[in-house]
Amino acid sequence: MKVFLVAGEPSGDRLGAALMEGIRQLVPDVRFEGVGGPLMEGAGLASLFAMEELSVMGIAEVLPKYPALRRRMIQTADAVVASRPEVLVTIDSPDFCLRVAARVRRAAKIRTVHYVAPSVWAWRPGRAGKMAAHVDQVLALLPFEPPYLEAAGMRCDFVGHPVVSDPPAETTRVEVLRQDAGGGPVVTVLPGSRRSEVARLMPVFGAAMRQLRQRHEGVKILLPAVPYLAGTVATLARDWPETRIVDAGDAAAKRAAFAAADVALAASGTVSLELAQTRTPMVVAYDMNWLSWQIMRRMALIDTVTLVNLIVGRKVVPEFLGPKCQPSAIASALADILVVPSTQRDALDRTMAALGEGGPPPGLRAAQAVLDGIAGR
Repeated sequence: MKVFLVAGEPSGDRLGAALMEGIRQLVPDVRFEGVGGPLMEGAGLASLFAMEELSVMGIAEVLPKYPALRRRMIQTADAVVASRPEVLVTIDSPDFCLRVAARVRRAAKIRTVHYVAPSVWAWRPGRAGKMAAHVDQVLALLPFEPPYLEAAGMRCDFVGHPVVSDPPAETTRVEVLRQDAGGGPVVTVLPGSRRSEVARLMPVFGAAMRQLRQRHEGVKILLPAVPYLAGTVATLARDWPETRIVDAGDAAAKRAAFAAADVALAASGTVSLELAQTRTPMVVAYDMNWLSWQIMRRMALIDTVTLVNLIVGRKVVPEFLGPKCQPSAIASALADILVVPSTQRDALDRTMAALGEGGPPPGLRAAQAVLDGIAGR
C-alpha cells in the first residue's frame, strides 16, 4: 500500500507523523511519499523539498512568494499523479494543500483525504462546497466540525486532537526549570513557528516582558524556539531580561517549559491546546500585516480565535489581536493571571475532555478512518 502525504507547517508535520505511525500499525508494509518536516521524515518520509518553504501565513506575506509556492504546488501534484498512491492525504495548510488536491483530481481519480477540517465555522464557509469537488474525506480535530463538512457532501470523521495523547511533562525537567527561576514567577513565551510571525511578534512580546517585570520582580522567561528559527529567536531576544531559550525541537523540553510556567504568552494557534494539556493558563496575542488583518477581520464569523475559548463557549483566555496587540495590555493581562492563576483551570479541563483525553490515540483513529474510507466502510 502506498500513501502520499503533504504537510506545509510544523503542526501538520506533527499530525502527519502520528498518522504515519498509526497506518504502519495497521498496515505494516505501507510505503510513504510526499512533503513533510522533521517528524514525518523521522517516521520514514523522504520529503520532496524542505517543508519550511511552505510555512508562510498572511495574504500580504504570501504574495511575494506566490510564484515559488505555485511551482512547488505543481511539482507536488505532478509527483502524486506519477506515484498513483492508494490515497493522497493533505494535511492542514489549505491554501497550498487544497490546490494540490484540485490539480491532482483534474489529472487522475485518486482518493483524497484532507486532515484538519477548514474552519468554515469561523470564516469563508463556502470553502466546504468547493472542497467537495476534489476531496473525498475530511479528518476533523474538533468534535463540532463534522456536520459542516458532511453538509457539503464529504465524509468527515472526528479523530480527536493529537495533543490529548502527549505524555505528561517530566517532573525532573520541570523542577530544574523552576529551581533555575529561583522561586520567582515563570513566563513561557511562544511567538510562533513561522519566520514572518516571529519577526513581527518578538519585539512586542519583548516589550511586554519588560513591562511585566516592572510589576512582578524576579520574573524569569522561558522562550521555546523551533530549531530552524533558533538563531533568529536568539538574535531578537538578545536584550530580553532573564531569558532562557529552550529547544522546541526536543518535545520533552518543550512540554517541561510549558508545565513550568505560571502563565504563558502565546501566538494564536494550536499551541493554546498544548498549553491546555499541561494546564498552563495563558494570554494569546497576534498581529499581522495591516492589509491581511483588515481582510481577515471583515471575513470572520466569530469573535475569538483561541481554541480553548471556542470549545468552552466563552472568552476565558484573554486575547490581543491586530491593533490590540500592544505590550502594555498584554503585560496587564499576564500580571492579572499571576495574581489569580486558577481562573482558567476549569476551562482547560473541559477543553481536554472535549478533545478526547484518555481515549485512543488520535493518530491511530485517523489511520483507521483513512483505511475505512479506502475500503468504503
